[in-house]
Amino acid sequence: MFLFQQLDLFYDFGTQHELPAHIAQNLAPHIELREYQEHAFSNMLEYLSNENFSKNRQTHLLYHMATGSGKTVMMASLILHYYSLGYRNFLFFVNQTNIIEKTKVNFLDTASGKYLFAESIEIDGMRVPINEVGNFAAADPNAINLCFSTTQKLHIDFLAPKENSLTSDDFEDAPVVMISDESHHVNTRTKRATKAEDEEDRSWEYTVSSAFLGNRDNVLLEFTATVDLRDRNILQKYKDKIVFDYPLARFRESGFTKDFQNFQSALDPWGRTLQALVLSEYRRASFADGGVYSKPVVLLKSQRIDDSEAFYDEFFQRLHRLTENEILDMATDGLMKQAIGYFQEKDPSLRSLRSSIQQGFAEENAIIMNGSTDNSTDKQLAVNSLEDHSNPYRIIFTVDMLNEGWDVLNLYDIVRLYETRQGGKAGKPGAYTIKEAQLIGRGARYFPFLLDNESVDRDQEDMFVRKYDHDLDSPSRLLETLLYHSKQDSKYITELRLALRETGLLPDEVTEVTYELKPSFKQTDFYHKAMVFSNRREEISRHEVTQLDNRVKSAIYQLDVRHAPSRLVSLFETDTGQTEASKSPKVHTIRRKINEMPLNVVLGSLACYDALRFEALKHYFPHLESTRRFVTCSDYLGETEITFESDTEDLTAADLRAGLDKVFRAVASYLAGIKATYRGTHQFEATRLNEVLRNKRLQIANPVEGGIGTSQTNDPESSRRIDLENADWYVYNDNYGTSEEKSFVKYFSTVVDDLKKQYDEVFLVRNERLAPLAIYSFATGERFEPDYLLFLREGGQPYKQEQIYVEPKGTHLLETDKWKEEFLLALRENAVPHTNYVDNTEYRIIGLPFYNSDIRMGDFRMALEAAVEN
Repeated sequence: MFLFQQLDLFYDFGTQHELPAHIAQNLAPHIELREYQEHAFSNMLEYLSNENFSKNRQTHLLYHMATGSGKTVMMASLILHYYSLGYRNFLFFVNQTNIIEKTKVNFLDTASGKYLFAESIEIDGMRVPINEVGNFAAADPNAINLCFSTTQKLHIDFLAPKENSLTSDDFEDAPVVMISDESHHVNTRTKRATKAEDEEDRSWEYTVSSAFLGNRDNVLLEFTATVDLRDRNILQKYKDKIVFDYPLARFRESGFTKDFQNFQSALDPWGRTLQALVLSEYRRASFADGGVYSKPVVLLKSQRIDDSEAFYDEFFQRLHRLTENEILDMATDGLMKQAIGYFQEKDPSLRSLRSSIQQGFAEENAIIMNGSTDNSTDKQLAVNSLEDHSNPYRIIFTVDMLNEGWDVLNLYDIVRLYETRQGGKAGKPGAYTIKEAQLIGRGARYFPFLLDNESVDRDQEDMFVRKYDHDLDSPSRLLETLLYHSKQDSKYITELRLALRETGLLPDEVTEVTYELKPSFKQTDFYHKAMVFSNRREEISRHEVTQLDNRVKSAIYQLDVRHAPSRLVSLFETDTGQTEASKSPKVHTIRRKINEMPLNVVLGSLACYDALRFEALKHYFPHLESTRRFVTCSDYLGETEITFESDTEDLTAADLRAGLDKVFRAVASYLAGIKATYRGTHQFEATRLNEVLRNKRLQIANPVEGGIGTSQTNDPESSRRIDLENADWYVYNDNYGTSEEKSFVKYFSTVVDDLKKQYDEVFLVRNERLAPLAIYSFATGERFEPDYLLFLREGGQPYKQEQIYVEPKGTHLLETDKWKEEFLLALRENAVPHTNYVDNTEYRIIGLPFYNSDIRMGDFRMALEAAVEN
């Protein structure tokens, strides 16, 4: 088992270390660590505190993290933490000089938009300066002393020491934290384990190892997105050192990358380039329409430097001669027709588009990065600050200079200017195609945005993740999609897909499904005239907040408090006797709500947290009367439950305190991150159903047989299978939801005939993330999209319509999402339907308890019967 797998077990069941205060307080204000970064930090803290991992060992750890997942932020956090542990000297080294320059800006330039630290760093009550040093001979004992080097320079300095450079003495006299970026380049010695001993001693890896071993307290922290664990020697070296594993596949699955599409055409290099320019302008205008400033960047990739330089000259000649007809000729079909049509609506002549392309991609806005002659510090800083408003560059000409160490968010188009293919062998992509995939990975970093017309309906966290995987036809989909423009070549595309799968940028399998409204339903009077209701959220002041956020008070808190007992084992016992004696003691699962625990224990634990003292809590919750109420009332932590795994039936005070600490750490962290507070309105506004429901195409990675991404009509499990195409009560052609959702639809098919005896119209709608159907918690404004809406309508005068929300929920999520169920059950008494015009229909809005086929069927059945009887 890998080290990270062992550490993840601690993280998943109770031992989630709180991020130290000196991290959050001393990172730049715009930086908020994501969940996976906090997980990585927690794993490191567990490693350092758990003697089973760290006893009698120097700290040498590897962070295997995807490109764009925030490795540099992790480095800054670790520097702050190791300073708090007494370290003062930090070496950052990498194989490329260009990465050094970028990192210096991130760590040292307070004026940079990518500066990682707070304006003033304060640790343990002392202000801490950051100094750049050439070596550690005269390091400031109160400062963070940062030395930057390439691996090659470090190696040369060790072999031939000279004045003011690093020597072995720097790593012996005082402990050093060594931070290696793109560390896979260092393993020259490991990969060549059969080399002669004298060659090993001249390797980069040998130099790094010698520096690390120079002092018992030295620390080596490695970062890479590409650790080659298929190499037996690499696997052996890092199996017990990978502290956190977050490859590109997981990063993509979490939604933190752009989508990727190959844009093939039969055009020549200039034609492919012009397509990219038009689409870049289309994105820029679409962003502006949504109130977002963005400067989409185009990268033109050549295979040889001479070709790049030649096309650089040709490009500006062709750009100068560009005509409106040349652009119009590209509006043949698909995406290009959509983009050019957008501009024609505003200016049928297309003169404005032609002019904006010529100005936006003029030579003063272009940069060429082909080789060492182009590798100036100014150019390196320019290509690493492309998102800055003051940065003029929109087009980059390059060969291979930007395959590694390049961080950019607003790259949207990569044009492959050549048509040659260097195929791999035995179904493997060639080395050059792998490089192309790595470059695409650079461009896959997500550009965070929320459009004005969507900002009300989305949480702030949505800014940083893909939003349109569940709506492939949305025009905004292009704003989170990287296009790789290439010549039509099926063999090359097959090879590129292989390379992208190897890097993790493409899932192993992707399916595209369409929820299509049945023509028969679209012809109904109900579709054209019925109303659907949803509420909105509104920002409120803290004075209106009366309870703790559901996601905190209803979260799952688990803790293992088992204590392995000591015992004597007789050496004279038979094997049977020893087996009986060695049986594991019974494990007791004990659940305790905080208001069920002794109050003195609870308040004593709470008092240990400065952030949870009454005056601090009063700031966040002005109506709070006392700390006692905070830990006993259901509006706050009173009903919060902790699950203990114990080897006894009784919990000790120490056990309770350990569980409370887990909860209080989570609350303190949540309060520190509060920026705005919301509530959901009680008034539900009406929208015509036919303005909300539409066909939707969505993309699902790695579909599950019988579950998400697969058809219910063709489900291999007969207990879930149902012919939805011919079910007049189901408005879409099929259901591609989870197995629990399919179970609900199958169950509903058994009761629909009874409902039709009471109602004239019965329709079940799957809510496939349609924004107008989202609802917001009355208490906290949290967004919720119930999976299904059931519409029941009686004829006569007036009409009577019931809108019933249904949420199928897997057993493992019943407790985690408890707040959603409570919200659903509050709808009947609190949701007020409202229309802006005279409407004689009587409307009711109802929510049912969770549907769960394993343990909740009785409750659900009774609730549904009660809803339709009243």
